[in-house]
Amino acid sequence: MSPNPTPPRTAAVASLRNQVSDLHQELVRYQLVVWTAGNVSGRVPGHDLFIIKPSGVDYERLGPSSMIVCDLDGRVVEGELSPSSDTAAHAYVYRHLPEVGGVVHTHSTYATSWAARGEPVPCVLTAMADEFGGEIPVGPFALIGDDSIGRGIVDTLKGHRSPAVLMRSHGVFTIGRDARAAVKAAVMCEDVARTVHVSRQLGDPLPIDRSDIDRLYHRYQNVYGQTTATTDTGVSR
Repeated sequence: MSPNPTPPRTAAVASLRNQVSDLHQELVRYQLVVWTAGNVSGRVPGHDLFIIKPSGVDYERLGPSSMIVCDLDGRVVEGELSPSSDTAAHAYVYRHLPEVGGVVHTHSTYATSWAARGEPVPCVLTAMADEFGGEIPVGPFALIGDDSIGRGIVDTLKGHRSPAVLMRSHGVFTIGRDARAAVKAAVMCEDVARTVHVSRQLGDPLPIDRSDIDRLYHRYQNVYGQTTATTDTGVSR
């Protein structure tokens, strides 16, 4: 046993700093962000804290040490830089949806185009039924700076199976059981928004029956992929 073991909070924060930092590069990899826009955050397991990127810092300059630790009111607990301008929105989500462990925001092109129209992405693809359990809904217009965006996210997604919401005239916010799941939802949101957009250029996409959506969603969420016992990552789907 080490004579000076690392306190549990310190270890949890250090691990999540690494994960959240790495996940920001996935936003770049999947072309979901430009310049310094967009952000990923993750809830610190077992603590009323979350980690988020700093405001206005280039993605190539981000690293674990530049991630900001905040409490669930959005106040900075650890970090030398100012946190993301969306910190209040993330904090509101964590306070009101305790099951959420990760939040992502992007302005990805196709999904944000739907947001600019204030139009939900209809569930016309099996991939949408799998991941979103129905349409991707639209949330209200809200200005940045307080928790108005967070309220819109929570009010829209409560009781909805979708982990993504298109905030009108703004962009995409996604949630997940952890930060990685929220990033996956952001990637999938842009992918299906692009495909449905292309389909609409050819004609009217064909809807999927609600009962089939329910069956597809159940299978993907509960059966698809490897079990936790047989994966290295502990992710069950």
